Amino acid sequence: MPGEQATDRQLLEISGPDRVDFLQGLVTNYISPETKGLIYAALLSPQGKYLADFFLALQPDHVLLDVHASIADDLIRRLGLYKLRAKVAFAASPLQVQRGLGALPPGALADPRHPSLGWRVYGFSLGSAPLIDWDALRVAACIPETGIELIPEASYILEAGFERLNGVDFRKGCYVGQEVTARMKHKIDLRKGLTSVRLSGAVPVGTQILAGDRQAGTVFTQSGGRGIAYLRFDRADGPLMAGMEKVMVDQGS
Repeated sequence: MPGEQATDRQLLEISGPDRVDFLQGLVTNYISPETKGLIYAALLSPQGKYLADFFLALQPDHVLLDVHASIADDLIRRLGLYKLRAKVAFAASPLQVQRGLGALPPGALADPRHPSLGWRVYGFSLGSAPLIDWDALRVAACIPETGIELIPEASYILEAGFERLNGVDFRKGCYVGQEVTARMKHKIDLRKGLTSVRLSGAVPVGTQILAGDRQAGTVFTQSGGRGIAYLRFDRADGPLMAGMEKVMVDQGS
């Protein structure tokens, strides 16, 4: 099945002999010269808060970085702050992102976050296909999106489900924000996080969820009566409302 062009993505090339070691010391997932397929990872602040998420694809002479266009410039700026004496360079790639569902076409790489999210291809000549409802797929699998559920300087990746999404490796060496992330993993139970919900009706993205008169969370992306919500789990047992609409936590989410 042909794919569709992802117009909200920007591709960057990270080149230079230190490129893999440079990224390995910064991002949440493991990367080495032997790494195959797409890598999903994030850059965090020293306080462990989310700054950017992206895909990495190793090429013979550079690493291709696939990031949401809205945060591409800021990501390049932040990577530059960590460059110091590392022999790396950053440049915009002339390639485009194509994504689709079904059998992998030649050169395609499976999306590592969830099987329902299909594949990605990086190239010059892009095919076309009927538009895919990516929001519906994300909602069904509770997959956060850059700038919606994933909020720079505010989100924590474990609350956003990065372990389930294959976006963090707890066996790798140090990276920026690792200490906070490891502490959240090993020393505390998560009391808040993204979860799947059902709603009696659609509400604006960002609508607060109330448990009585107490704030319990926020509703984000919605599709077909379901949604992704950031929720305080200790307030999710009783009746929940978002505006005038009832909110019910999906069982098993």
